[in-house]
Amino acid sequence: MRNIRLCLCLLVAGLSDRAFGDEGMWLYTAPPIKQLKDKYSFEPTKEWLEHLQKSSVRFNSGGSGSFVSATGLCITNHHVGADALQKASSEQHNYLKDGFYAKSQAEEIKCADLELNVLISIEDVTARVNGAVKPAMSPDAASKARDGSIAAIEKESKDKTGLRSDVVTLYQGGIYHLYRYKRYDDVRIVFAPEQQMAFYGGDPDNFEYPRFDLDICIFRVYENGQPAQIDNYLRWNSQGPSDGELTFVSGSPGRTDRQLTADELADRRDHEVPKWLQMFNRREILVNSWSQRSFENARRGRDDLFGDQNNRKRYDGYVAALFDPEIWKLIEGRDKKLRDAITPKKRRKRRLPRATIISSRNVRLPLATAVHALFLERCSSTRAC
Repeated sequence: MRNIRLCLCLLVAGLSDRAFGDEGMWLYTAPPIKQLKDKYSFEPTKEWLEHLQKSSVRFNSGGSGSFVSATGLCITNHHVGADALQKASSEQHNYLKDGFYAKSQAEEIKCADLELNVLISIEDVTARVNGAVKPAMSPDAASKARDGSIAAIEKESKDKTGLRSDVVTLYQGGIYHLYRYKRYDDVRIVFAPEQQMAFYGGDPDNFEYPRFDLDICIFRVYENGQPAQIDNYLRWNSQGPSDGELTFVSGSPGRTDRQLTADELADRRDHEVPKWLQMFNRREILVNSWSQRSFENARRGRDDLFGDQNNRKRYDGYVAALFDPEIWKLIEGRDKKLRDAITPKKRRKRRLPRATIISSRNVRLPLATAVHALFLERCSSTRAC
């Protein structure tokens, strides 16, 4: 599912004394309004969603953040800011290890190549993208036509609005949305704690909860040399969340692979995941060995080592889940339910054989398309599966 672009999503969790969330992930354009109203007596308005969307920030280095002041302050996780801290550091000043605090705006450190994006608008361009693909086209010609249409849409939008314009692929090509972003390329470091304080426990405690650390970085965006004036930002709540309170988390990138079929997941289990896990294991050993040669090597390699350790644990988790027979039984049961939902009449209409194999190695198979379309039909009124 490598053709899926990063998209901005909404995550909701109902807190409880058992710390289990009634979680789900949704696009801003398709929140589960009825579900939230019926279950939690909360109905998000269009204005509320727009405010949350425009208060959220995407880091081009990877990760999410939120505006928290009218003068451009943006808060994010320490590991999201680690790349900027590393690039601002030197042998004399190790901001990643020792932390940083600007006592005045004049002391804020300008980031080398950090860009922050704010999602301004979303437009459905599915019909236009699909319209470029003609029935008689070969797969290669269809792909080129689709890519050409996407490039034209992005250029036309950027020329017209001046905003960064990205066509985002959702549901493996079931939907195409045009995301327009406001770009901030003058970003400065305001605050970061010492890494030991932000990453207490290190790799052994990574992915373990609760985590007792100060996992935070604060940046400020500038326009024309002055702090940017921000209309939409999140206000501080000094009381914090209360027990059982409905909690939303907004951010980008956000992605879910819940719609993958059993055969696609089997392909990942047997081919893709082992390959990536082996690569991250090798990288971790190599970077760790190189870092031990000198203090400067350790400083330069620290962020990469953290990323490799993070991904190694992530893919360890994938392996554990994909080889779990109980989880696999649920996945196969879900697939059967979806296949059974496609009636013989629908099969004839789509010209689908009764026993077509779904495989990520041939994603253009008719049944694969039909299954994903069904997911859209069943999920569009509630949430992205």
